Formats: sequence, C-alpha cells, structure tokens
Amino acid sequence: MTMTTRKRTKAGVVALAALAMAATAFTGPAQAAPGRAPRDTASTAAGHPATQRAIDAAVAAGVPGITAEARDAGGVWKTAAGVGNLKTGAPRGKNDRFRIGGITNTFVATVLLQMEAEKKLSLDDSVERHLPGLVTGHGNDGSRITVRQLLNHTSGLFDYLADADYAATYLGGDSFLQHRYDTVTPQSRIGVALSHEPPFQPGVRHWYSTTNDVLAALVLEQVAGRSYEDEVRRRIINPLGLTATSLPGSGIRLPQPSGRGYSRLFAAQPDRIDDVTEMNASQAWGNGDIISSAADLNRFYEALMRGRLLPPQQLGAMKTTVENPDFPGSSYGLGIERLTTSCGSTVWYHDGGTFGWITVATFTEDARHQLTYNYNANWGAQTLLPVLNAEYCEPPARSR
Repeated sequence: MTMTTRKRTKAGVVALAALAMAATAFTGPAQAAPGRAPRDTASTAAGHPATQRAIDAAVAAGVPGITAEARDAGGVWKTAAGVGNLKTGAPRGKNDRFRIGGITNTFVATVLLQMEAEKKLSLDDSVERHLPGLVTGHGNDGSRITVRQLLNHTSGLFDYLADADYAATYLGGDSFLQHRYDTVTPQSRIGVALSHEPPFQPGVRHWYSTTNDVLAALVLEQVAGRSYEDEVRRRIINPLGLTATSLPGSGIRLPQPSGRGYSRLFAAQPDRIDDVTEMNASQAWGNGDIISSAADLNRFYEALMRGRLLPPQQLGAMKTTVENPDFPGSSYGLGIERLTTSCGSTVWYHDGGTFGWITVATFTEDARHQLTYNYNANWGAQTLLPVLNAEYCEPPARSR
C-alpha cells in the first residue's frame, strides 16, 4: 500500500500544502489490503520494539518529530522521537497537543448519530430538510443528498479544496503565509464548492470531499440549536474527561504542551521548511479544527467502539462501510474507516492531515488494541503504514 497525504485524485497530488489540508493520510493502490489499558502510566519502549523502530525510521527519513501512544493488554506505552522545535532542538513530547485534521470528522459523526438515537434527525433526512436553500445551483441539489451520504462521502459534492482560486489563496506558498490568520466562514467554503457542478450524482460512489464534513457540522448546529463546538464539548469532551482536547474557534495558537508544526509550502523550493504552527482554526471549522493528544484520541475511540457513546444500532450504522475505489483494501463508514493490515488483520482507523501535522488513530473493533501517532510535519506520509503494520503485525516483546 502506498501512502501519501490524501485519497483524492485532483487536489491530492498537486502541492504539498494542498495535501496537508486533506482529511486523511492514506491513498493510492493497496498491496496487502493495508483492552482498555488499566492505567495511563507508560510502559518501557521494550514493549513495542517494532513500532519504535518504525517510528525511528520515519524520523531518520526526514520527519522532524513523532509522538505516539499504544494501548493493549500489556498497558499503555508512550513514546516520542525526534524534535518538536527545529529552531531550538527541543525534543518532541510524549504528551504533546496537535491539530488532528480530518479526525474531527469522527467527533461530528458521533454527535449526529447520538441525535439520531434521540430521534432528533434521521440519517436518511435530506440536507435540504435541515439546511433549506443552502445546497443549490450548478446542478447541486440538497434535496437529493442525505445526511448519511455526507458522512460516508457519497454525496457527489465538489471539494472546495480543489477549487483553483481557493487553493491559490489558502493552500500554499506566499499566499498561505499572507492569509493564514484570516477568518473564513463555513458558508463561504460551501459557496466555493457549490460554484462547481458535482463530479457525480449522489450515491454513485465514495469520493472524499471536505465539503461534506463542513455541511455535516452545519447540520449538527441546526439540529442542536447551539454551536457545533458547544455540542461536541457537551456530548463528548466533558463526559470523557478529554482535558487535552479543544475546539479553538478562530484561535491561532496551540495550548501547551506542544511542539511546532512544519510544512513545505513551496513546490519550487522542496527543501524549504516553514513553521506553520499558528493559523486561524476557522479555516478548518467542522472538518479539521480540533486540537487533541494521542492519549485523548485513544480514550475517545475506545469509548466509541466499546459502546459508551452510541447505542448498538447507531454504532452499527457507523461501522457500515462503502468501498473506496481510490484506495483498494479500505472502506469508509460514518466517520471511521476500515482496512486490512499486511498480515491480514482488520484495523479500524481515521487519519487527518492539516498544515504542519499528520495524525493516525488506529484501533481494533473492540478497541482493546490501539495506536495513535502524530507527525509534526505534513510530509513523510510514506512512512505511516510501516508504523501501523509494525504495531499490529509484529509479535509484541514484553519487558520482564
């Protein structure tokens, strides 16, 4: 399986910065179809030697720094490698906070499924029902698109990140540096997408479009009658005690502890590295704005997969997947994805890329084995899958 920073054909292979804005890190042709720990104390690196070697290899290949946490029957294992600050040489921290990019989608999907369980909406409701008059024009029709199709990315809506003018303004080079602090509304991003005809009709196939994620968050707000941020805090962050997880609104900085995030913004200068840690989070509102840590993401996905956040019917809907023709061996559910590792075991996951960061959260269906890891750069994605396979395919060596 080849890994880059997105599973799209148009915007996903163009520029380094455009790749960074994508919501997942897996793409390309597949080769082999790629318990809650009793306490939060870290075991020694000897517990996961293959994973540690793969992480060290990624740093040796050029990723500045990596932080990771695994949970399995042996306990909790934390590690950090490389640097968190290229200027000072400060090491990457085991408890760093970072922007999680498209993993935000799982939080939104979970809240919408909770609302369905409460009979506040149906997955088969049309987008038009909840956002009347918004999705229209240029062949776009919200009355033909369902909430389910937003969540499994079968709506057919154009991805606003693939718009040439938007990309030229916000996704790379000097223009990104000039506009990184701009506040951008979700409605303006939706407007960019709707200025294009849909690539295909609703339900024809899976194709990841960030437009779906923004619309899903807008549906959430309309049904809740309060902000998406407040609803995620009320339903997920506060009940689970995710103290390292936050929704920054239009904030630009990361809470501490955290390292710096780096991008290669200039295709003509491939060796140039820019510090992109600070940027206005509104530019990823609803589809990539959440800040978290490896530990918090593991707690979230454990609670989710073990039924603490959703009733069985809604959790089953979340795990009902559609094949992803752009990524053979992977299929997409409602905010989570499924793939097969190189050794044939099934792993669920979500990954997210944004300026300066790539994050992968992986877990077995019962969430008794988890690994979440984060790169403080949006390159080196070809090293992501070796880390995953090392964790799930190499026999563990436990310290004695």
